[in-house]
Amino acid sequence: MHLILLTAWTVLWFFVVEPHGGFSWHYLRTGGELIYQGSSGDGTGGLNLYAHHPELQMGPLSFLTAGLFNPFPEATGQFLAAALMSLLGLVIVVLAGRSAAHHFLGTGTNHQRLRQRVLIAGLAFIPMWIEVAVRFGHLDDVLALFFTALAVRSLTRGHAALTGAFLALAMDSKPTALAFVPLLLALPRDKWLRAGLWCAGLVAVAWLPFFLGDSQSFAAAKFAIPNHPASALRWLGVGDPETPGWDRPAQAALGLALGSLAVWRGRWAAVVLLGANARIVLDPSVYTYYTASVLLGTLLWDVIGQRRLVPWWSWIALILLYGSVFAVPDDSARGLIRLAFVAASTAYVLFWPVRERGSRDGRGRRRPPARTDEGPATSLRAGATPSAEPPAGP
Repeated sequence: MHLILLTAWTVLWFFVVEPHGGFSWHYLRTGGELIYQGSSGDGTGGLNLYAHHPELQMGPLSFLTAGLFNPFPEATGQFLAAALMSLLGLVIVVLAGRSAAHHFLGTGTNHQRLRQRVLIAGLAFIPMWIEVAVRFGHLDDVLALFFTALAVRSLTRGHAALTGAFLALAMDSKPTALAFVPLLLALPRDKWLRAGLWCAGLVAVAWLPFFLGDSQSFAAAKFAIPNHPASALRWLGVGDPETPGWDRPAQAALGLALGSLAVWRGRWAAVVLLGANARIVLDPSVYTYYTASVLLGTLLWDVIGQRRLVPWWSWIALILLYGSVFAVPDDSARGLIRLAFVAASTAYVLFWPVRERGSRDGRGRRRPPARTDEGPATSLRAGATPSAEPPAGP
């Protein structure tokens, strides 16, 4: 039932937003045309793409995928892409639920309550997903977050190679996914090398040909955008009119540092939220689609990182980061709200007491605690042995 409700919620938002959607799809369509040119055309496509078009800040995997829609008429291709990206949002919610079910396997978790948690958090996640997928048509963000959700699913199952591969595909879709790499550290230590090699290898396969083919491709890393008055960066005292040269490296470093700290604290489910926080607190722009990555972070935290029935952080993020765009007219006030959300949510997920962080066994799952704060979904008869198979989770 929770999936039926979430599907209906997605369809409703899709048809409300789609007539006015595709704001940024032209970037993907252009990049999709250029990347398939090879040596043909005017020489600005193929492996020369980033050297001649630094404004195309998406990863090569995003352009390769976007190019699959180019044979269709532009309006048709955009509609089909928006429909596919909307569907991936539902898949992400399912992946988050299944990841949580496997993560809590053997802890006596009430899976009916877990489904309710997924439903409530998903109702907050879907509007922001439609924002990035339909209104803006940012296939790069969609793919990066989708592959990150797959990496989380692989992590909960203890699959090192898949976890590394999916994180690499996320970075091949959008470079900002680098902030989610600390998820690798949540694997058992003896699996770090294998996961890291898969991750580094697939990133190299996707990106190195462009930098080896044309050294001017590094220009894409220096592409600057205006520093918006509503950005949290302004409240941090950065008054530069455009992106400072140190800003992008600082975003990546802050995301990696916070994510690593979260894993060290036993709160790996907060890695995506912290990586997204690092982006929005240091980014000079304030596009609403940025909030989709924050909502994926709160979704994972609310269903995996804690056991509360009501996923407060998903709704707090939606109201403060998205609702303030319409309810707060002052740019400076909106910037302060963004900064306050980042500070509060970061402090909470890193330092607020959370029950049953638990340790992990060799398969990457937490060990069953002595007692739980949620009763089991069904009681066992005296002498009965719990099944070793995972229950049907969300």
